[in-house]
Amino acid sequence: MLSGEAYLWVKAIHVIAVISWMAGLLYLPRLFVYHCQVHPKSETSALFKVMERRLLKAIMTPAMVLAWVLGLTMAVDGGLFAQHWFHAKLLAVVGMTGAHVFLTRCKNDFAEDRNSRSEKFYRVINEVPTLLMIAIVILVIVKPVFGH
Repeated sequence: MLSGEAYLWVKAIHVIAVISWMAGLLYLPRLFVYHCQVHPKSETSALFKVMERRLLKAIMTPAMVLAWVLGLTMAVDGGLFAQHWFHAKLLAVVGMTGAHVFLTRCKNDFAEDRNSRSEKFYRVINEVPTLLMIAIVILVIVKPVFGH
């Protein structure tokens, strides 16, 4: 069991990791929108490839891993797996992870000059993490009751 102060540190770092992960999940599709507007073999495309790779490797993926590890630590410590709101939240976080994996695949397509999706697609897909984040925040703060 985490002590009071240790729990607060774990929670603080978890929130920082989630914010960092979310920032990347919202920014990467935006980069893809702009990347769609340039020629695949251009210098600008090469610059976008570097930015996308660094965003994923240096910020998004480490933040995602940290968010998962610390979130699960708090969930086990707090006995949250017995609460229905937490099941829904966990499902939304799995969805967020799925979005991360999908965006990683999109980044790989751009890296190999084989993107086939439009900038409109990336504008729309940019809303998925936002909707999941809204659901997660409501579930964590409100903790709605789902049947008995």
